[in-house]
Amino acid sequence: MRLTIVHPCIGRRPGQKYIRTWQMEPLPAATIAGLTPKDVEIRFYDDRMERIPFDEPTDLVAISVETYTAKRAYQIATEYRKRRVPVVMGGFHATLCPDEVARHAEAVVCGEAELLWPRVIDDFRHGRLEKVYRQEGRPALNGFTPDRSIFRGKRYLPIGLVEAGRGCHFKCDFCAVQTVFGATQTRRPIDRIIAEIESMKRDRKLFFFVDDNITSNMAEAKEFLRALIPLGIRWVSQSSINAAHDEEFLELLERSGCQGVLIGFESLNPANLKDMNKSFNTMRGGFEKALENLRRHRIRVYGTFVFGYDADTEESFPATVRFAIEQGLYIAAFNHLTPFPGTPLYARLQREGRLLYDAWWLDERYSYNRIPFRPRGMPPEALQRNCLAARRTFYSWSSIGRRSLDPVNRSNWFMWRNFFLINALHRTDVSLRDHYPLGDESWQGPFLTAN
Repeated sequence: MRLTIVHPCIGRRPGQKYIRTWQMEPLPAATIAGLTPKDVEIRFYDDRMERIPFDEPTDLVAISVETYTAKRAYQIATEYRKRRVPVVMGGFHATLCPDEVARHAEAVVCGEAELLWPRVIDDFRHGRLEKVYRQEGRPALNGFTPDRSIFRGKRYLPIGLVEAGRGCHFKCDFCAVQTVFGATQTRRPIDRIIAEIESMKRDRKLFFFVDDNITSNMAEAKEFLRALIPLGIRWVSQSSINAAHDEEFLELLERSGCQGVLIGFESLNPANLKDMNKSFNTMRGGFEKALENLRRHRIRVYGTFVFGYDADTEESFPATVRFAIEQGLYIAAFNHLTPFPGTPLYARLQREGRLLYDAWWLDERYSYNRIPFRPRGMPPEALQRNCLAARRTFYSWSSIGRRSLDPVNRSNWFMWRNFFLINALHRTDVSLRDHYPLGDESWQGPFLTAN
């Protein structure tokens, strides 16, 4: 049996290179490859950096779909299905919008694939492929290792992506993660993660634990960090801000080689945080105290902020950017609020009649960074314009220079040297991402939908 795994891009402009910061290793593809029986011949194509050979003989195609990649995934599926090759789709968007995805595939995997994927392959081999495979509950993450051999020869960013845990126990209003995983977290056995890191150490200078929230289970997180200490690696991950008030955890971060954490500050406005269900962000002294604690342990911060909640006005942007610069954030994101299907936010905006598109991710009028809803505090165009201006200010050369002198940012030669490269890449991306198309602009024809 021949299986083709495809990772779709968000979109493509003919003649323009794909955005470099979007070219990390796609762990979902490696996970599916690792779950596939060894006697299946696997080929993998990454739509972000190579052409897909649609005419190459294959028996089955697997595509993991995110909301931003849905349109391109359906284009790819159409090309294969025109050639009478069946397509299986899974991923976040398949779980959030199974009926939509089912129109573009012979089979849909809803939920986590660990227990379902071997069954999908067996059913296909025996000619009994089902339309929908649905995982009930959370499967244990102890029976697989991603197959990274599929990445050979591809020029990804030189960061090793590893999954230690999946999901988050918080119930943030805008977050699709809590919808998909039911506000729970599962973790992989520590010995398997350590073995995986050991196999990658020679080729990776920096690891990124892609966990939605590495601190969701604090006791297990601390046990994991203790196991990392002997490895002597450098790593970054995503964390909720409450962890910055746990002194033992901070000490373990530093000792285990943590170079930085992504923290969703989201907003400086307490009313917005309450609406997001993230009032815990301001606990025990708020942002300044949390950042002070992280700085004491030389942990750099990637801060993310979101604009468009009801208490936001055009005056919200300058204060937020000033805060990010003055606090010496290593990098930062200033994004508009995006209502993902299946989230409490999406349901509320839909009820209030504030969505501008029935399904923004498929609408021909929509492009990346366009606002898909009506904010209360400003017109959609003003929200988009101010987010772009915030990024330009934060990634201006004067801001980059000032933040490079921050004692934490320059406390380590490796991270200080890469500070300039990373910030320069983000500076370039500020304009490239704006109005970026969803789907390949050169693709022609309607989707070939399933019966």
